[in-house]
Formats: sequence, structure tokens, C-alpha cells
Amino acid sequence: MLETDHAGAPDFHGSLWLASLVQPCWLAIRALSPTFYEFIKNMPSPDKKKIIVLAGPTAIGKTDLSLAMAEEFRCEIISMDSMQIYKYMDIGTAKPSLAERQRIIHHLIDFVDPAEQYNVARFAADAGDAMNRITGGNHLPMLVGGTGLYLKGLLRGIFTLPEVPGEIRENVLDILRTKGSEYLHRALAGIDPESAARIHPHDTQRLTRAMEIWQATGMTWSRHLQQQNDLAAEQRGAFEVIKIGLNCARDVLYARINKRVTTMVEQGLLAEVEKLLARGYTRDLNSMQAIGYKHMVNYIDKVWQWDETLDYLARDTRRYAKRQLTWFGRDRDFVWFKPDEISRIRSFVKNKL
Repeated sequence: MLETDHAGAPDFHGSLWLASLVQPCWLAIRALSPTFYEFIKNMPSPDKKKIIVLAGPTAIGKTDLSLAMAEEFRCEIISMDSMQIYKYMDIGTAKPSLAERQRIIHHLIDFVDPAEQYNVARFAADAGDAMNRITGGNHLPMLVGGTGLYLKGLLRGIFTLPEVPGEIRENVLDILRTKGSEYLHRALAGIDPESAARIHPHDTQRLTRAMEIWQATGMTWSRHLQQQNDLAAEQRGAFEVIKIGLNCARDVLYARINKRVTTMVEQGLLAEVEKLLARGYTRDLNSMQAIGYKHMVNYIDKVWQWDETLDYLARDTRRYAKRQLTWFGRDRDFVWFKPDEISRIRSFVKNKL
């Protein structure tokens, strides 16, 4: 995308004579033909690295399509799936097979212990590193999966709070206890009016957090947010993201999900969960709360009968697919295709590259 300044005109990075020639014409185009202005402004920049995102609900057919696209466009695949990161959890996560991973290089699969905590911030860091390695090798990164929060964290950034010493936290809490939230809110308004405007005087959790950040760092919470947003924008600016969404008729999707559940059971999902429990991975772990795994645990614990287990597994997978479609559907940058529209998808990607 063409870089522009605060007025929407092209940024010529200090070349004043070029700016003086072109910017008046550019602003005239913007005034007379907003549609043409947007078309030019959104033209791909040859300096930006490209990323393909292939997203959609579970069981839609992302894996097969991603392999074909990766071969054609010299891609390496970065898994965008919050469960495929875990070791020993293969069947219930529908990981690409070893043969498929040998066919195309995959990143962020099979590298986290099921007892380990993994979050969006770690994914954003790991995926960013993978993207840099892939582009450094003159290949194209392709993010594939259905975890929308991971994509959001990677492309928009994650706000991380600075560490606050215990004595500062206690000091702020003491002010809250002795003088009340209204007093604390007035004090915040004098220091950080922007944060005070968006925090209700009775929202003590965010109120104390804002004051803790100020006392610990000498910088306001709103400034911390702005710095991290600026960094995320700078990182986004280095890449042009090509977003492809897969969807199909709801009854077709649900039939695919039912088939996926049957296949997982036939491949040995129950035995996989039994092995995880035998390895010492407990039922309360985040990884063991995932769809499929918690269902098999409930069967093992005799909470459900076998038929109930399979019915609930299919039902919960369908509900999850619906939530995925809702999440990705809010992102207007996605261009949607049916999974069998392979030639249309190829043409779309070629035009973007």
C-alpha cells in the first residue's frame, strides 16, 4: 500500500521538491474522485513483503488448499492454530501429517509441552520470528488456521504491562482504601487525562493499574498504549497482508465436521487422550480443555456414555466453527471463497503478488 502523510498525500520521505510537484495533484484527485484516490492509495507497494493468510472454520479444508498454494507460490506455512502447537496432541488437533510437513515446511507445530502455558503474546513473537526467517530465505509466509485472536495479536500488536514493584502496588491500594476511588480518579485526571476520560471512577481495577504504571515508570498508561500501537503499526507497515477466507453452505460445513469427528475417533482419539493422562497431563490443563480432549476425558471419567460423547463432540465443534466464522467475518479485509474454488483463489493471489 502507498505510504501517505497525515493529510493523505504520498509521503516522499524528505524530498521537498518532489512533494511540491506531486502533492497538489494528489490532493486534487482525492477531492474530485475519492474512489480513484482509494484505488491508487491501496495499490500494492513493491517495497513491502507479502504475507498470505488462509483462514476459516474447522474442517473447511484449509490444509489441502494450503499445501497446494504453498507449492505454487513458494510458501512456508505458519500454523495459526492454538492447539497444533502442542506435542503429543495430533489426532484431536487435526495436525498436518508428517508426510505433509515433509512436503512443505511448517512452523509453530508440535513445539510446546501440553503442561506449558502459551498465549497470544508468545504466538505474536514466535510468528514474527518465523516470518522474518521465511522472507529472509526468499520464501513467502502463509499463515494458516482458525484462531482469530492469534491473527489479531500478530497484526495489531499486544499491549504488555510494565512490571510494577510490590511496594508501589501497595501504596496505590493504600490510597484507594483511605481516600477512595473518586480521589484516585481526580489524581489520575491531573496526570493522565486521556486514561481518566475512558476509566469510570468506580472501575478500581483499571484505575489502580493506571496509577501503578505512572508511579512505576514515570510514563502514563495512555503513552504506553500509544508507543505499543506505534510499534505495531510500524511492524504492520513492513508487510502487505493478503487475507483469504474459506466458507461454504452451513449444511455442507456441518457434514464435513461430522465426518471429521468420525475420522478422529477411527484414528484413535480416545487412545491419544488415555496416553496423555498416562504421561501425567492432568484434566485441568488448558490443553486438555480443548474440544475433543475434554470430551474424551468426560467419557473416561464416566460422565457421559459413548454415544453422548460423540454427539457433544460434534455439537461443540459446530458451535466452535460458527464462532470462528463470526470472528473472521468482522474483518473486512478478508476475501471469501468456497474451498473448491481453487482456480479463483490462485488468480486472486497471483494478482496480489
